[in-house]
Order: sequence, then C-alpha cells, then structure tokens
Amino acid sequence: MYQTLSTQLDNHILIITINRPDKMNALNQLMMAELGLVVDEIYSNKDIKGAIFTGAGEKAFVAGADISEFLSLSPKQGEELAKSGHVVFHRIENSPKPIIAAVNGFALGGGCELAMACHFRIASDNAKFGQPEVNLGLIPGYGGTQRLTQLVGKGKALELMMTADMLTAHEAQSWGLVNHVVTQAELLPKALSILQKIQTKAPLAIARVVKCVNTALDKDQDGFETEIKEFAASFATKDLQEGAEAFIQKRKANFTGE
Repeated sequence: MYQTLSTQLDNHILIITINRPDKMNALNQLMMAELGLVVDEIYSNKDIKGAIFTGAGEKAFVAGADISEFLSLSPKQGEELAKSGHVVFHRIENSPKPIIAAVNGFALGGGCELAMACHFRIASDNAKFGQPEVNLGLIPGYGGTQRLTQLVGKGKALELMMTADMLTAHEAQSWGLVNHVVTQAELLPKALSILQKIQTKAPLAIARVVKCVNTALDKDQDGFETEIKEFAASFATKDLQEGAEAFIQKRKANFTGE
C-alpha cells in the first residue's frame, strides 16, 4: 500500500515504520504524502485505537529531509512544501487517538519535527535530536520553530536551532523533549505498554485531554474555557456513566467510546 512506510496493526495499535533505511529514512515529498494517508487511516479506522511512529533499522528515526529535492524549488514551491507538512503534522498533533514517537536513532530536521508533532516521545539510548537547518541556509519548516519552543523553552530552542547542535537521548530527556529513554530492544515494548495502558481509559476523555492540552498552546483560544466545555460534554457520555459506576462498584470499567 505504501512505498516509504510499512504498517502493522496489532491489538488495535498501528505501528508505522518509516522505511527508507538506505536514505537514513529521510523525508521526501512522497513520504510526506504517505504520512498524510496513514494519518487519515488513524482517524478513520475504528479498529485503530493508538499509533506508534518509528524508523527502520537502528540508526535513524528520520535523519532529516531529502535535500536533493530542495535544489530546484522556488520560494512559492517552498511555501507549498511547508504548508503541506504543517497540515500533516497538525493532524498528528491533534489526533483524538494517542500517537507516540518511538525514536530509534537520528531525529534531525523534519524527523525531529515529526517526533515533536506526536503526543510524546520515547527514545532509544542511541537517539540524537536536532534542528540543523541553518547549516543549509534554511530554518525548520514543518512547525519545528514553534513546537521546539513550546517543549523546551525559548532560550534552549534558540540555542539548538542557531548552533545546529544535536542532543543525545538523555540530554533531550533532561530538556523535556523526551519522556523516557530505554535501550533499543526496550523501545517498542515501552511504547506499546504505554498505549495499552491508555487503551483501558475512556477514549472520548483521552481525545478531550488532547484537545484541551493543545488549546493551552493556542494563543487564539481560551484553554480554560475549552476545558469547562469539554468537562461538561463528558456528562453526556455513556463512558462517564460506566466509569463512575465501575468506581463505585470497585470493578474495572468497560469503556465503549460512547
């Protein structure tokens, strides 16, 4: 189905592997289009309750963009390229279903931006993160200037983007960019265990958490007002009824997403 991705659906979790190992899984325009398609699948397929992005091999998650595609682009084409990336990564960030980046190696440039668009990141201990676009006379174009600043703060984001330095996995964790650092062998099991835990929770409530947290970062919206509305809307769901009854009856809740 895909030329640059491979997918595996197991126990309601879709594992998406960026599959261009000969190119260090570098992003190209075909891959960006296919990322858009797989995100559509996450949204529309009711059998998918969570997803993981990872990279093929043990060297790279996504080691940047395919620079050879940049040489002939006009400013207008560059704008269109950035806009298309923004659309896809915005949909990842705002997915009502949890999406984790399992970063198995280099996450540079567009790869770091893809990881940051996911709800959170788990890294193998050999992973490296960076936005080295200034080495090419460029800046991040898929939301990196904004998401990195939100995640690590203005000063650290400016330093990382202006020096083009790379962070080790443990440095990224200390900066707040990564939630967990594990060995390469533990990477997917860790991501799966977290998603399996999230699957036991009320799916509509999970989607509302994502919406409210993202609203906190949106200057055009009142996050507190959004929280009030989403909290109130929860009272119309069967899941709240089930959750409350299960709590009172001291049993495990069986949520249906209704």
